[in-house]
Amino acid sequence: MSSTELAVAVPEEKPKVATGGTSGVKSFLSGGFGGMCLVAAGHPLDLLKVRMQTSTQYKSTMDCLRKTLAESGIRGMYRGMAAPLVGATPVFAICFWGYDQGQKIMRYAYSLSPTDKLSTNQILFAGGFSAIPTTAVMAPMERIKCTLQVGAANSAGVAYKGPADAAMGIIRTGGLRSLFKGTCATLLRDVPGSVAYFGAYEFIKKSLTSQSAGQGSISPLAIVTAGGLAGMANWAVAIPPDVLKSRLQTAPEGKYTGVRQVFVEMMRAEGPGALFRGIGPAMLRAFPANAACFLGVEVSLQLMNSIW
Repeated sequence: MSSTELAVAVPEEKPKVATGGTSGVKSFLSGGFGGMCLVAAGHPLDLLKVRMQTSTQYKSTMDCLRKTLAESGIRGMYRGMAAPLVGATPVFAICFWGYDQGQKIMRYAYSLSPTDKLSTNQILFAGGFSAIPTTAVMAPMERIKCTLQVGAANSAGVAYKGPADAAMGIIRTGGLRSLFKGTCATLLRDVPGSVAYFGAYEFIKKSLTSQSAGQGSISPLAIVTAGGLAGMANWAVAIPPDVLKSRLQTAPEGKYTGVRQVFVEMMRAEGPGALFRGIGPAMLRAFPANAACFLGVEVSLQLMNSIW
């Protein structure tokens, strides 16, 4: 019997499909650094946005700016910055890690290699997915930040001294659960917002560089332009649920049962225009803040790639 007759057919092994091209650790670290850049660049305008959303005493963005400066000076423009600055590292780290994981899910589901470009729909899915893990950290941070930005006081009528004092005051007044007030509203804001955010960034950057994220050399101008416009796209979608979230999170304990009641009462008392209150400072902040964020992400990612 010949050797060929003794041969046993071995099933052909399918090639393994890699799950992604960027390390989850690198995405986590670069996202955290980008978040710090975003807060440093955009906090003053974020403060104006929240004040306009939670009060009817301001006629315009400039009116809000003048009154805030007259009341608290330049330092007042950075009130409440400690909470988002401390929180920005884990929040944006988780956000960009979530985006990376969303891309890996799509690559696994469609058997794509790390070098294969994702379709627009796959990128949009990854963007929306990133908001889910982020909300768990974002919601309490937003609650503390908004409480400080509107100058809320504790039960004794004394203004909170900082994030830790505000957090303890919120817990004393409404329990630990109160710290997570607005979680559903945050998710309602961030899922569609993140779809627009990452979708716009990847599309604009690709148009300017003809390269997808994480591959090759990327022009700083392309990053800044794409990042800034992505931030504006995010807020164009997210501002109405953000208004509802801010109202809910800064309201006295027990005033609202949930985001639905905030919406109903706002429509009855102020009309649909109230949903876009604060869009001026939000858009003014969006470009420089998110340009700084994505520049920080891309530069730190390239630096890490050059090291390991």
